[in-house]
Amino acid sequence: MNFDFGEKETVVREKIKGLFDGDSVADLASLAGEDVEEIRGATLKFLGLLGKEGFLTLGLDNEKNYVNLTSIQEGLAAVSPSLFIAAEVTARIFGRLVSVYGTTDQKDEIIPSLREGRLIGAVAMSEDAMNIEDDPLNTTGISSGDGFHVTGSKGHVVNGPIADWIAVAAKTDDGLAFFLVKKQSEGLAVGQRLAMLGYNGLAVSAVALENCPVPSHCVIGPFDGEKQLKTVRMWEDQILTASGLGLIKRSLDAALTFAKVHRSGNKPIIAYQEVGFKLAEMVTLSQTARLLAYRAAWMAEAGDTEAAVLAHCAKVFCTESAEQVASYALQILGGRGYVSGNPAEEGYRDAKYLQIAGTSSEISRMKIADGVLGI
Repeated sequence: MNFDFGEKETVVREKIKGLFDGDSVADLASLAGEDVEEIRGATLKFLGLLGKEGFLTLGLDNEKNYVNLTSIQEGLAAVSPSLFIAAEVTARIFGRLVSVYGTTDQKDEIIPSLREGRLIGAVAMSEDAMNIEDDPLNTTGISSGDGFHVTGSKGHVVNGPIADWIAVAAKTDDGLAFFLVKKQSEGLAVGQRLAMLGYNGLAVSAVALENCPVPSHCVIGPFDGEKQLKTVRMWEDQILTASGLGLIKRSLDAALTFAKVHRSGNKPIIAYQEVGFKLAEMVTLSQTARLLAYRAAWMAEAGDTEAAVLAHCAKVFCTESAEQVASYALQILGGRGYVSGNPAEEGYRDAKYLQIAGTSSEISRMKIADGVLGI
């Protein structure tokens, strides 16, 4: 396995580290506010900065650079988990969907703005539940003149309240299609931002469409079968895996810093064996999660036949390890860790979202078992 990072990706990773200091800290905090327009403004500001550093371009054309991309994603996810998810949904799911499957006209209209961070994208797939495996699409696109009328509802759309474009997955008479719907389109109703347990800086909402007219030039597809839907889900799982790595790093760094400076019995608590053991377990989980995520990315690059199974293994292990590492960090921080607003407490709440979003831990385990059995 080659985990050497390219010069381009190394430069981008280092530049991203320098974006989040000074006034940027206050802007990151505004992502967790209640005003949707304020959240949108802060998100666009950071997307613009990330666009200048080349972050939004990486992987946009689905080129085989998954290991390098995972490393860079981990760094941003550790700085701002909510901003990371918003940026990744825009670039690596919505943007990649248009770049890989869209028409030349669609790419010309959307991709330049997306690369520069002047556009926020969303993809609406799941409906009543957060999965698509056991929750079939009921949203439909009915052909009407030079286009379609789309009707249906989506329950959890990341970036829904702040998106400029929403790619809506729906059934047509000719197969699955993604309908590119602009904000404030006729027949589109974006629900109130959902109050969630974690990822408080993320804008998520329900979306409903009632005879929403979509011109034919804004349709990606239709496709025969569900291969494209599964591919988009795989992209989502890769993002959630990298997000787990970022949460692990945030929690570990917070616990290690605190253990070095907080004193008990006239010595720093890191000197106590019980604390040392917890830190050792956290480091072990961190290193193991990173290696598994990188191996899954490497196998995807190589086109290995077991790449899909290992991707599910990585998502399960990385997202569940994020919760365990955050739990250890809370224990080390004690009362300070239990107070809202520190990385360990936030990571503990955020990690649960990673386990139920995308392909959930339960469904991932079923797919792993199917892979072992050759089903």
